[in-house]
Amino acid sequence: MSNHFDVLIIGGGIAGASLAARLAPRLKVLLVEVEQQCGAHATGRSAAFWEASLSGPTPERQLSLASKPMFDARWPNAPVPLLRQRGAIHLTGAHGEGFGDSEGLPREYAPRRMTRAEVDAVLPGARPHWSGAWFEDACADIDVAALHAACLAESRRHGAAIATASEFVSARRRGEGWSVTLAGDTVETGIVVNAAGAWGDQVAERCGVSPVGLQAKRRTVVQLRVGRSGLKQLPFVTDLHQSFYFKGEADRSVWVCPLDETDTDPCDAAPDEMDVAIAIDRFEQAVDWPVEAVERKWAGLRTFAPDRGMKFGFDPTAPGFFWCVGQGGMGIQTAPAASLLCAALILGERPGPGLEGIDPDNFAPRGVRARS
Repeated sequence: MSNHFDVLIIGGGIAGASLAARLAPRLKVLLVEVEQQCGAHATGRSAAFWEASLSGPTPERQLSLASKPMFDARWPNAPVPLLRQRGAIHLTGAHGEGFGDSEGLPREYAPRRMTRAEVDAVLPGARPHWSGAWFEDACADIDVAALHAACLAESRRHGAAIATASEFVSARRRGEGWSVTLAGDTVETGIVVNAAGAWGDQVAERCGVSPVGLQAKRRTVVQLRVGRSGLKQLPFVTDLHQSFYFKGEADRSVWVCPLDETDTDPCDAAPDEMDVAIAIDRFEQAVDWPVEAVERKWAGLRTFAPDRGMKFGFDPTAPGFFWCVGQGGMGIQTAPAASLLCAALILGERPGPGLEGIDPDNFAPRGVRARS
């Protein structure tokens, strides 16, 4: 492996892989991943979907909306479609809550009201306390494995080096670039990109850069076998993202999430039995389908900055150190546009076609965004 690179990216999840795919055609890139394979943590454990309304009227949603046509075009050269339309049912309680997250949504993504009778037709067995729902037609599953693999393949196609089982030890500024120590090797690079997810602050400290205050949070998913069939095409179902979601996985199986966000240190996350029990309880309170077995259970990490905003950009205190962290559970559905934005910032270019109306200052790594 060469010892001189334009850009070294730390972290082989979707953030690092998608950015490598953007940069490799123009720069000499090294992508470093400590695990035996890229995407072993948050990316590989995500029950990812694309949902227009997610996160409300925020800069993150702008990136998500900008990513939709890129997904539709199978960026970056994926051999299979990356989205499979599913639809989303947002159940409403006794008072028929409004859909607050629809503010600013383009008309084609605006949710429509469902009566209780319409809910029953799609979701037989819904508990009596649901008054109706809102329906998002465009909600779609993301083929995470295909997207991630396509990004890695695109990176390699344009000459990027991808080093797995390669531990990042430290980096120090040397002249106009960085001297980077990996376990068993030393390389030189002009730019260090921190795409290390939950470990982002640790990476910064190993570079002599102050952390931004990232917090990893554990999230649980449980696969249940239930006493009802025909569930594979079931829409994504939630109570306006208050306490649960579930979606069909197989003919008699569903994935259920209790929307937990439990603070944790960066780690190889494992599900807590209490969270599993809460997931089952919330599912049983939503529908009357008998739970027959827990088929699988797992947990992943979602990582947030203190203001819960994504952090993309060069650190103002450390020349050549670029942050690409804080995706907070939206990293996959924003990856096509977020990687395009980060590539433009690294190349010193203005955001171009596909990123109209997106202000890079909203993602400044040391900026503090007011919470809504």
